[in-house]
Amino acid sequence: MAVLSIKHVNQVFGTGTARVQVLHDISFEAEPGTLSLIMGPSGSGKSTLLTIAGGLLTPTSGSVSLAGEPYSERARQERDRLRLNEIGFVLQAYHLLPYLTVADQFKLVDHIKPKTHLTSAELASLLGTLGISDLINKYPGELSGGQQQRVAIARALYPDPAVILADEPTAALDGERVATVGRLFRQLAVERNKAVVIVTHDTRLMAVADNVYQLQDGVLSANQISKSES
Repeated sequence: MAVLSIKHVNQVFGTGTARVQVLHDISFEAEPGTLSLIMGPSGSGKSTLLTIAGGLLTPTSGSVSLAGEPYSERARQERDRLRLNEIGFVLQAYHLLPYLTVADQFKLVDHIKPKTHLTSAELASLLGTLGISDLINKYPGELSGGQQQRVAIARALYPDPAVILADEPTAALDGERVATVGRLFRQLAVERNKAVVIVTHDTRLMAVADNVYQLQDGVLSANQISKSES
């Protein structure tokens, strides 16, 4: 059963001559234990679709459901709680707090969500996998773009969410790191039964995906793309 369901979503920005329709009748589902890629070039509507999927943006029309219940039927406070507990975001803007060390970024999560996150051993393993164990006492301003991105990935995964939504998570990474992050997302989907959705133009991630879709000019392909295509 799909944990995330998007049905007939349209997104329009502006009015009159400034009106732009970014998404056209999008329907998509993600099931636990699967990794789905939504691929497309810059400007195709990928980031907009991801923010709608995570309840950060209300679509012009259509519905988005998490665990069978539409966002529209939840109060704002309940939607906020749902995002905190059930959705992990990996966004292009890393949103690391500049005055907190890497270790403190995770302590902040502990403060906001004191239960149901990864154990200390699991977090240590995650940091080791991402190659950032030695960065825990550094501030974001002391890190490279790729290092900040890996810290942001770890912070999003630390609360142990049911759904992981990632926007270009490998954009600042080299080939070796791309393979590592790809395997990590795959492992989370299969071994921890997460629904992982990644929007990207990085074809290197196709090798770890269960489903690959194309988003072009705001239209999601009706048919799954073969992973052999790239």
